[in-house]
Amino acid sequence: MVVRRPDLPQGDGTTGDAGTRKTKPVQAKAAEGPKAAEGAGEGNPEAKTPDARTPETERPREGASESPQAHGPAENHPQAQPHPHAGDRTLAHSDPVKGRPPRRPKDPGGGLLMGRPFGVPVYVAPSWFLVAALITWVFGGQLDRVLPELGAARYLVSLFFAVAFYASVLVHELAHTVAALRFKLPVRRIQLQFFGGVSEIEKEAETPGREFWLAFVGPLLSLVLAGLFYLALQPVEPGTVPGVLLAGLMISNLIVAAFNLLPGLPLDGGRMLRAIVWKITGRPMTGTVAAAWVGRALAVAVLIGLPLLTQSGALGSSAEDNVGMDTVMDALLAAILAAIIWTGAGNSLRMARLREHLPELRARNLTRRAVPVESDTPLSEALRRANAAGARALVVVDPDGHPLSLVREAAIVGVPEHRRPWVAVSGLAQDLTDGMRVSAELAGEDLLDALRATPATEYLVVEETGEIFGVLSAADVERAFVKAMARPN
Repeated sequence: MVVRRPDLPQGDGTTGDAGTRKTKPVQAKAAEGPKAAEGAGEGNPEAKTPDARTPETERPREGASESPQAHGPAENHPQAQPHPHAGDRTLAHSDPVKGRPPRRPKDPGGGLLMGRPFGVPVYVAPSWFLVAALITWVFGGQLDRVLPELGAARYLVSLFFAVAFYASVLVHELAHTVAALRFKLPVRRIQLQFFGGVSEIEKEAETPGREFWLAFVGPLLSLVLAGLFYLALQPVEPGTVPGVLLAGLMISNLIVAAFNLLPGLPLDGGRMLRAIVWKITGRPMTGTVAAAWVGRALAVAVLIGLPLLTQSGALGSSAEDNVGMDTVMDALLAAILAAIIWTGAGNSLRMARLREHLPELRARNLTRRAVPVESDTPLSEALRRANAAGARALVVVDPDGHPLSLVREAAIVGVPEHRRPWVAVSGLAQDLTDGMRVSAELAGEDLLDALRATPATEYLVVEETGEIFGVLSAADVERAFVKAMARPN
């Protein structure tokens, strides 16, 4: 079971002001008149965006080209905390957003789609066909010793065993999925692959108790399946095809349960250990670090210990038989298992670090100050007003001050300066949809989910009262996330 990394908005824009300021009423802002000649100074590349800590005497003169910031004049908001890059570019001269807006994944993909139990797509990865062929070959060799009369038909029986075994693995993963859905955690997909299956749960459990149960139900179902196969085996005559199949499925499910209960990430036992440490310390990150390092120690133990156990005959075969190609295969299997566990533990650490930084992504802190303008306002006049207000975004409003659309930053850059007095802002704006209005209170995964649900380059940020707070750029969110992830814990 793994938790998927949240998708990030894509883009390449400047980081917006981190502010906790409120805007003036929309109507009042729309009524602000010109204070300088239309479009004066729009092309000044030396102009810098003012922030809340800039003294009035140091502010740019009216008419200098400025990037819109949300929420009105900076001098009215002493608690503002601008980002370091807030004044690096002006709106009129910033580079167009070259990246893509956040996109809703149409389909997670991952192989051959087998169905959608509980609404969750189940995929069979191409690597499964390789392991199915390997199981068919190995189990077929065992059947040749136990039931030599089967002849070539033993490979059909072995193939049936491979499919039945992975059906058991699917039941194991469905247990995780049902538990996740019960806790209202979205599941992206289930994938059957080379070494078992993966349930991609997109959010973290809210409590250590839920985390423990979410991890435990998988091995529990594997143990239940082993018990059912044992009961089904009782009336069956030993040495028959049904007897061999039921015994093999019973043993394989016991192995799956025991392996997954090992206390190291990314195994289910590691998540159970994480939940226990989380409960004791009160910090999920501490639990992740502990379980991840136990997982890495487990990887080393598998790499060294599994070949030694095989060579010693402790796993059921005589030491004399374990020579030559068998020794190489045992070492290769141990190396693959160890690599999977080690990599999974490292991924769990990175995921925990990501989730620890997600709360820092707050719409209120990343929003750009904006000025409202009516649809027939010339671009040069709109930019002049934005500069006068120390803003870096433009919102097109109707005569009553209600927002209609957002002027796209990339579109502004594409208009030559000499044409700006003749271009209305409405021709550069993108109509607002419900998904493009986000609450200023959104943060972390909720904010990312809102942006992924409606792909766009800019979003209108509003207060709970419906007042305009500013404009949020998808590129600003991406940059803030990258910056947060670059800081050491």
